[in-house]
Amino acid sequence: MSANSGMLTVAALEKLVANHEVDTVIIAFTDMQGRLVGKRASARLFLEDLAEHGAECCNYLLAVDVEMNTVDGYPMSSWETGYGDMVMNPDLDTLRIIPWLPATALVMANLSKTDATPVIQSPREILKTQIARLAERGLVPFVGTELEFIVFDNTYRDAWAKGYTGLTPASDYNIDYAILASTRMEPLLRDIRNGMDGAGMYCEGVKGECNLGQQEIAFRYTGALETCDNHSIYKNGAKEIADQHGKALTFMAKYNEREGNSCHIHLSVRGDKGDAVMAGDGPYGFSKLMEHWLAGLIATTKELSLFFAPNINSYKRYVEGSFAPTAIAWGLDNRTCALRVVGHGSGLRVENRVPGGDVNQYLAVAALIAGGLYGIENELELEPIFEGNAYTSDAPRVPTSLRDAAELFGSSKVALEAFGPEVVNHYLNNARIEQRAFDSAITDWERVRGFERF
Repeated sequence: MSANSGMLTVAALEKLVANHEVDTVIIAFTDMQGRLVGKRASARLFLEDLAEHGAECCNYLLAVDVEMNTVDGYPMSSWETGYGDMVMNPDLDTLRIIPWLPATALVMANLSKTDATPVIQSPREILKTQIARLAERGLVPFVGTELEFIVFDNTYRDAWAKGYTGLTPASDYNIDYAILASTRMEPLLRDIRNGMDGAGMYCEGVKGECNLGQQEIAFRYTGALETCDNHSIYKNGAKEIADQHGKALTFMAKYNEREGNSCHIHLSVRGDKGDAVMAGDGPYGFSKLMEHWLAGLIATTKELSLFFAPNINSYKRYVEGSFAPTAIAWGLDNRTCALRVVGHGSGLRVENRVPGGDVNQYLAVAALIAGGLYGIENELELEPIFEGNAYTSDAPRVPTSLRDAAELFGSSKVALEAFGPEVVNHYLNNARIEQRAFDSAITDWERVRGFERF
């Protein structure tokens, strides 16, 4: 284990196990809903067997709804196929200590069928496929994700018992960049930051946001796959640490009518030797590759939005004047645009402001790469920069519902060519199941408006 990094080699883990400092290894992956799922194994069994051969789990973990209900429409997993196994194959490059859980290490897994072929519907596999497409062109993606969340002075179990209503936010007013009011949350926030550093991440810092109790903890950018792995561990770990503090936090895209939780994604590509291929001598310091890349993002954001906004609630966030984007346009350091270009040289990058805190980051980054590659492969010309208030522009709009996004995704040739029919149909089925569940639900809004007055 390198000093303070938290990352482990197998040899380092063996020493920790021999010294009785680690007794548990979590083997985990991220499911369709963006949740960390898997198994806790004894550290001894992991070293003797699972590190090399993997651990089995039911393939329904990629074919259930958010309530873990078995649902129809997934060829890979059903009653007809017997709900068989898939294998979690540890990616030993991701092995690390989890400081907030006693004597525990964690490793992320790639999923395969029992015949050793990859499970292509797995979010991590979908991203790896797009990274490989970039590699064929000698390009390497670097990513940073910026997750916002809201903290409550209630436990998760108390929040559940209350139906997630009437909760007490951890601040009483807008605390964007405020130090004083955020200090009340600092014991929790500090434990999250230090815990993530101890788990091998590079935490940059934390800032207050606009909603009551809202915060954002930022991490240093790194390779796309590593960032997405870290994102999953951080998101799960932040909830675990909040629970230890007797608090709860949510990454919902839109918890209430105030500001939503975003997950802005910064992505740049470099040459495989580290050269700054997005920077050039064109307008705004862009290379032709950058122009094509950005044009591809503009052309595909609407039809790939299912991978940026995967839930019913995701679309409640897109409100004009809320700092969540509604217009698919690009600008230099313009927060009213869906695509905000920032940085220079090797740091020149596009910030996609469409995803919310509920995003599955593997799918979103895969969609960004697919869109950028579409622009490069077709040498798309970049439209003029947008200056001013994009909320009042006539630029194309982000879809306003999961139903619309699913229809666009289902008819997208870009999605079909980039991800393949198995992946497209798998995530379309997930969206349609969620839409049917929502359409059949009776909401508090309906009861308040209709119980007495209709």
